[in-house]
Amino acid sequence: MRHALVVGGGIGGVTAAIALGRVGWQVSVLERAASISDVGSGITLFPNAVRALDALGAGDAIRAAGAPPPAAGMQRPDGTVVVDVSEVPSVGGIVALHRADLHRTLRSFLADGVLRTGVEVTSVATEAGTATVTTADGGTLTADLVVAADGLRSTARAALWPEHAGPRYAGYTSWRAVTAEPVENVEYGGETWGRGLRFGILPLRDGRVYWFAVANAPAGAEAPDPHAEVVARFGGWHDPIPRLLAATPPGDVLHLDIHDLYLPLPPFARGRVALLGDAAHAMTPDVGQGACQAIEDAVTLASALAGEPDVPRALAAYDAQRRPRTESVVKAARRTGRLAQADGAVVVALRGLLMRVVPPSASLRMVERITAWTPPPLP
Repeated sequence: MRHALVVGGGIGGVTAAIALGRVGWQVSVLERAASISDVGSGITLFPNAVRALDALGAGDAIRAAGAPPPAAGMQRPDGTVVVDVSEVPSVGGIVALHRADLHRTLRSFLADGVLRTGVEVTSVATEAGTATVTTADGGTLTADLVVAADGLRSTARAALWPEHAGPRYAGYTSWRAVTAEPVENVEYGGETWGRGLRFGILPLRDGRVYWFAVANAPAGAEAPDPHAEVVARFGGWHDPIPRLLAATPPGDVLHLDIHDLYLPLPPFARGRVALLGDAAHAMTPDVGQGACQAIEDAVTLASALAGEPDVPRALAAYDAQRRPRTESVVKAARRTGRLAQADGAVVVALRGLLMRVVPPSASLRMVERITAWTPPPLP
């Protein structure tokens, strides 16, 4: 049995372990955190990711852990609905859930001992017959394959593709949280766009609400009290935004600058090492595809390896399938983010006019093109 080391135990890494196990590989997942903590925010899985999970036999469990999102659209800060997409068929099939529930459900498909915590990988190398990782305690591990799912600031990408420029600051920062308790009368989700400001709402299965806020800001400009910063910027916006902020413990607000990777993306494979997820194609969250594309990666990688005994050749096929697609999604997310974060008065006025005159179905064609993806066959 061939052995794979997956570096990183996030959504992409765990899904890769499930997919590789499905096609007969022995897998070890190396996660640097000392333990897996079920915290985080909300997430939406679009139909392309759900179909990939169906291919792995995990789709029904994910649907059971989540729920379809409610009616959604685009609003102004005063609550005026600019775009209503709740009746557009292309937004159907989405699963909304807490990120912790998604990760916990995916972990349930791993055998005991596959996920190893407290293992920090400091370097990755590939040779003719093996791939090797070095850990922070000075140890080395070898395998037939290393899958680098170690995120935006990937150790493997930096080691094997030092010429790539790496992360690029998108020009805006974000705050996100989940309310501590269910919030009543939140029946409409989606986003509210202001001038250089954005607020998103996603009710979850148990009645709690995931929210996120975005603002144009210099990189690294962190306020001492993130919750107070969000209240100052968005507390006067339409209901239920003030209620959601009041229902959120201040210590639960996560602050994160938004980055993607410089284009062109690096190759996703070298020798016996494959990049996956944010390590390969970190993108802004503006089209909701970050985790979805990582899940697609996992299934495509497993399919390529199942049909080709030569690992480097299989990884070359994986790169050929995944890099063009994900680069197009990175570009789509970047374009959407620029539009959403526009702050000039004239540009914002034109944006509002465009949204009013263009039918919602037309504005969602980009989403349809992305989510029409279907997974390759698995044995």
